[in-house]
Amino acid sequence: MIETQIISTEKPKLTKPICIVGLPGIGNIGRIAVDYMVHEMKAKKFAELYSPFFFPFVIVHEDKIHTLRNEFFYTKSKDGRDMILLIGDCQTYDPKGHYEVSGKILDFLESLGCKDIITIGGFSTGALKDKPKVFGVVVDDKDAKALKDKGIETKVSGQIGTIVGASGLLVGLGKLRGMGGFCLLGETSGFPIFTDPNAAEGVLEALKNVLGIDIKLDKLKEKVEEMHDFIKKLQDVQTQGMQEFKPKKNDEELKYIG
Repeated sequence: MIETQIISTEKPKLTKPICIVGLPGIGNIGRIAVDYMVHEMKAKKFAELYSPFFFPFVIVHEDKIHTLRNEFFYTKSKDGRDMILLIGDCQTYDPKGHYEVSGKILDFLESLGCKDIITIGGFSTGALKDKPKVFGVVVDDKDAKALKDKGIETKVSGQIGTIVGASGLLVGLGKLRGMGGFCLLGETSGFPIFTDPNAAEGVLEALKNVLGIDIKLDKLKEKVEEMHDFIKKLQDVQTQGMQEFKPKKNDEELKYIG
């Protein structure tokens, strides 16, 4: 494989689709939240993304080889707005890879008629909180007002400086293509190898309010327990990969937030 590829098993006909993105990051908040949506909404998988910019490992899970990938699902809606759900095993370890993968995802979403993207990530505070805040980072003032009306904090200057990876790039680069969107960040400790279901629940509550969708969250912690072994393996792979591909002293080191 010489470049990032998306392999589709179906090209669904979608009505005004909005894409919700949950890739691994601090606290694995996006990964947990959107994976839970996939299961609760019984979304159907229709495409997978593979990239040479992912870590050059496979995971042995349940006695089988699992190749690192991102996965696209869709759900049909009765209110006239369908949904694309994107989850993944990892993000890229390379700045060029972040841009290539984000570009491929945006190309694919455009081909499906998607004009809006919501990404979910984590915001590290260094402390555990019983009721984590959810921050909304927007590209358009009208979105800020809509989020504020739903009780989401949008005054982030001085608190959030950068969002590294797909959580920020998909929304930022999407704007250049005329796409709308925003990023929801759940407050989390940022402790290494720590999965934060409380922050994921907070983000899901905010997302429910914003989109007007009905998802019961009573099974979230149970789902996190089911995912625990696989998420732990993903975290181990990422830790190993970051050590192997750690920038040299002369290189600028990226601090990961999303």
